[in-house]
Amino acid sequence: MPVQIPDDSDFASFKEQCLSEEGWTVRYNKGSVTVWCRDEESSTVQKLKMRIVCKDVKAETLYDVLHDTSYRKKWDTNMIDTYDIGRLTVNADVGYYSWKCPTPLKNRDFVTMRSWLPLGNDFLIINYSVKHPQHPPKKDYVRAVSLLTGYLIQSNGASSSTLYYLTQVDPRGSLPKWVVNRVSQFVAPKAMKKIYKASLKYPEWKRKHEPSLKPWMFPEQNTLPCISVSELVLQRADSLENIDESTVKEEKTAQNSDDDEN
Repeated sequence: MPVQIPDDSDFASFKEQCLSEEGWTVRYNKGSVTVWCRDEESSTVQKLKMRIVCKDVKAETLYDVLHDTSYRKKWDTNMIDTYDIGRLTVNADVGYYSWKCPTPLKNRDFVTMRSWLPLGNDFLIINYSVKHPQHPPKKDYVRAVSLLTGYLIQSNGASSSTLYYLTQVDPRGSLPKWVVNRVSQFVAPKAMKKIYKASLKYPEWKRKHEPSLKPWMFPEQNTLPCISVSELVLQRADSLENIDESTVKEEKTAQNSDDDEN
């Protein structure tokens, strides 16, 4: 299937999904973090949505943190590797991301097309999986599929913001129920808190690390090779390996104290 770069209607639809509570079930609500889930037709493809209110963090700062690959390596402890592959337009690119799954599951990776749009007091970033001929599935990873993943950042004034994260990922495998529960109860809230904490520290870090370099805001700074959308194909889940991990038992590990923070 051909790949299409998201247009204004796609961003509007994504924003609507983030803000709507109809059809969503609250799975976690503690302090400033809320997690919802929405079961889709397939039990292996769950849609999750999260929200965190970020006091003392500007919307623009959150937007920079989520774009800045160099800084992500400092705070995203679930990430194994990430890199940009090429740019499609001034506000769309293709990139690679791999992440650690809860032990003893196999780690997952993605190749996605990402697009972004600042819109008044809102900032949006969305992605979905694509196939790139030079970045096929790797031996040590399960290639997962992002059907739709993204962020909505809304400004709450001069120094406060709200971050929404919505994701629908096909993990390419039958996962045990404990994984689904752990994601909504522990992994998701912890991830949101990590982004918030990283955003509080970002202005100081950025002042020391090429403070004027923000290619997501200034396209003329982008040095990625140009690629054509015709080089890409929509990543269909049924063309990838599907593994059965439904009987894998959870390995007991001490829960991070962050899970109990507000």
